[in-house]
Amino acid sequence: MNEIYLCENPTEGCYELRFNYAPALAYYIQKIPSARYDQDDRCWRVSNHHKQFLHEFLDFAQKRKLTAKIVHLNELGDAQSMADSMDDLRQPYNLKLEPYDYQKKGIQYMLDHKRCFNGDDMGLGKTFQAIAAVSISRAYPCLVVCPAAMKVTWQREFMKFIGKNAMILDNSNRETWQNYYITGTCNVFITNYESVKKFCVERMLAERVTTKNIVLDRRMAMFKTIIIDEAHRCKDASTHWSKYLECICKGKEYVFLLTGTPVVISNEDLIQQLKIMGRIDDFGGARRFRERYCKGPTKSSNLSELNYKLWSICYFRREKSFVLKELPEKTRQYLSVDITNRREYEIAENNLLGYLKTYSKADNETIKRAARATVMVQINVLRSIAAKGKLNEAIKFIHDVIDGGNKLIVFAFHKAIIDEIVKAFPGTVTVTGRDSQDAKQASIDAFQNDPDCQLIALNYKSGGVGITLTAASRALFIEFPWTSAECDQSESRCHRNGQKDNVNCYYLYAKNTIDDRVLEVIQQERKNAGIVTGAIDMADERIIDKTISYYKDKKLM
Repeated sequence: MNEIYLCENPTEGCYELRFNYAPALAYYIQKIPSARYDQDDRCWRVSNHHKQFLHEFLDFAQKRKLTAKIVHLNELGDAQSMADSMDDLRQPYNLKLEPYDYQKKGIQYMLDHKRCFNGDDMGLGKTFQAIAAVSISRAYPCLVVCPAAMKVTWQREFMKFIGKNAMILDNSNRETWQNYYITGTCNVFITNYESVKKFCVERMLAERVTTKNIVLDRRMAMFKTIIIDEAHRCKDASTHWSKYLECICKGKEYVFLLTGTPVVISNEDLIQQLKIMGRIDDFGGARRFRERYCKGPTKSSNLSELNYKLWSICYFRREKSFVLKELPEKTRQYLSVDITNRREYEIAENNLLGYLKTYSKADNETIKRAARATVMVQINVLRSIAAKGKLNEAIKFIHDVIDGGNKLIVFAFHKAIIDEIVKAFPGTVTVTGRDSQDAKQASIDAFQNDPDCQLIALNYKSGGVGITLTAASRALFIEFPWTSAECDQSESRCHRNGQKDNVNCYYLYAKNTIDDRVLEVIQQERKNAGIVTGAIDMADERIIDKTISYYKDKKLM
């Protein structure tokens, strides 16, 4: 049975129809005088002047039961109406906290669809919904894969929401963790992305990491549910853990991918995630998905159709503004500053210009890739120098906030910047890649609960996702992250459930520096946000392109 996707295209004065090939349908539509098939777009086009013939075609398909459904893409509801139409929770539940109404709908969707995305906006309780779905379905044992900084949080949340012990996998229990399940002591186990191979893979049949070469630890067969937190980390099929997880999730009854940012650069980001949850065949396979939804320079096409199919098959998302009417507003301000090390910056900029000239003259593809990698290094040098040049203004800003008795969150990209903040404010707690998991959690707890702990400094990778910092309503960004998704993720550490005050996010913007290029990319991403928003990879490519374009425009090359 076919689904016929119908969309009016006012620009070309026609209707576009898409359906899987069926001899009767193909024969009938060719009888319409203006009907023509676009091979590139893989759709039939029928002129507006022959609307009556189109109606007859649709009647023909329905009367002969050649189509299961006709989807009028122009008439689809917006995201809020789709969220509102989600089913209410039907099953009884025994949770320690009462879910919000929107969370009940999310839980029911996860129970109904079993292998799906929870794409809710950051701060809406994706963790709670996933734990509730596991609890109601009783699909144990459950494996949680999350960022390293989130392992303790997940352990705490299982106890907080359903009173259940969860075990973090480590060297002490590597060989024996299954005994805790066998004896009924524990049926939830937690690991991080970087440790998936260590705890879940027995061996590789060859050096190259492919799904065919992976031999899983036999204990992986025990799991009935896999939860993958911040699942956009799996969008790149070249990352080893994305292949390990594809094998681990194969055949599982419940696979929940949690991410508010499942797509970054293009719809291609969805392919590996759909493979992991066993859903890619619902879209005709990876090749068909690329042909249909990854066309054009942005590699994103037919968004309305994809949005509809995702919601129908394996995806839901609610924005904060849809469901948390009481959540305070968030404002974003860019504070323009002059850097204090302009001469140092100009020297580094001239070095970059030299590398860009080398890159532009490169013919051999291998040489060109190497030159491009060097350009990226030089851009990072510029970013670091610009950040150092903003430190005086950053320190003044921090004093203004905390001297007034308010708490403040500070984000930076480079560790050296975090070190300077700690040096200037000795009571600062930190969440960085250098901190142990226990130290990170202690910093978060202190900032949230100790009124005397006024300042927390984080880098984007370790502190930009998953954690809650609602004790503050102000966040200072000394450096720009690479993408708008990282900005949004980081801002949502304080703009989430539990926040009582309006949230203010301040970005220090260094005039006439690489900040110009980065901000341009971030703002363009926000402008072009599509059905799903997201992540990180390829940002360096766009920054390089913007930088090259900038210097060409300045006629410096």
